[in-house]
Amino acid sequence: MELGSMLRAAREAAGIGLREMARRTHFNASYLSLIETGRRPVTAEVVAAYERTLGRDAVVGSEATDEGLAALEWMQRVAGSDIGGGSLERLESTVDDLAAAYPTTRPEELLAQVDQHLGLAARMMEGKKTLTEYRRLMVAVGWMSLLAGTCQIDLGQPRAAAARLRLAREIADEAGHPEIAAWCLETSAWSHLTAADFPAAVQLSRAAQAIAPTTSSAFIQATAQEGRALARLGDAPGTYNVLRRVARLVSGLRVPDRPEHHFRYDPAKSDAYVATTLAWIGDPAAETYARHVLTELADSASTRPRRIATANIDLGLALVAANKPDEAAHVTLTAVTSGRLVPSNLWRVTEVVAGIEHRDPPDAAGIRDAIRDLYRRPEPPRAN
Repeated sequence: MELGSMLRAAREAAGIGLREMARRTHFNASYLSLIETGRRPVTAEVVAAYERTLGRDAVVGSEATDEGLAALEWMQRVAGSDIGGGSLERLESTVDDLAAAYPTTRPEELLAQVDQHLGLAARMMEGKKTLTEYRRLMVAVGWMSLLAGTCQIDLGQPRAAAARLRLAREIADEAGHPEIAAWCLETSAWSHLTAADFPAAVQLSRAAQAIAPTTSSAFIQATAQEGRALARLGDAPGTYNVLRRVARLVSGLRVPDRPEHHFRYDPAKSDAYVATTLAWIGDPAAETYARHVLTELADSASTRPRRIATANIDLGLALVAANKPDEAAHVTLTAVTSGRLVPSNLWRVTEVVAGIEHRDPPDAAGIRDAIRDLYRRPEPPRAN
């Protein structure tokens, strides 16, 4: 007897109609009819649902052939799971919560939380699980490993970050998840950008775009990252071309349900990236963009202190270029004393300080003192 027929025989022997079976198993009645009549393949999830409802002995009836029993045994193995009801859903929800906490949580604190939940995922991985649960679990681990790597870049731990990103990329490849894979490349591009390896940042950004779904947040972010890397290389035509591409990508883009989510592109980020990119290319329009970003952040319903701090750095660099050293020093000191900068931001402050140094050495020294006192990092090198 075929598997579908075995399931139908077991249901009918129990005196349960198709609609009632659909209600108990939470599958559509039409779908179950197709399964039972052999017009759709039997899945492990359906077998497990019938066994929970009817009992295993009822499903394995006397009419089953050896071939049918062998197939059913395989289905039972695939459907077997030690993961409790709702636990995987809770883990997936927590992954989103962690990613949404990124803009407002100190990286060392967020990293500790991520590692705690990676430990939970490891314990879940040790038990029996269905193929579907295995893939979902792998995807959750992939996102968390990616987020952990991002935190370690922020903490100035490039080697540890690279290891995390390699793991996330391997998981993404195994799970068939191109968006995670693209985010790994984009995040690596950012790491190389902070290390002043601008050609590698360009290559990694383009590689991320090559594999990312074209409508995904990863694709937009990787495109913006390419523009920033080109700006650092002084490639003005290439930079402006990328900025136009990003503008087209975000045109009409809706605000995501959780705009603070690190891996969901919020259109409001676009102006911030433009401000940074224009500041690095030396475009006078950077000042206008940076002021606009700060105004928008001040009026926002949600507080984003880290983004405000980086927007002040952008404005400071633009003001240096506009020969406004006093205001540049003020907004840069505001960013530093906010306490919201991370090690991966401090090299950007150094650039502003170097620009102020030539015009206002006392203000530059004040910013250096604040960095040393608040972040306990080596003093930024003085300009020649």
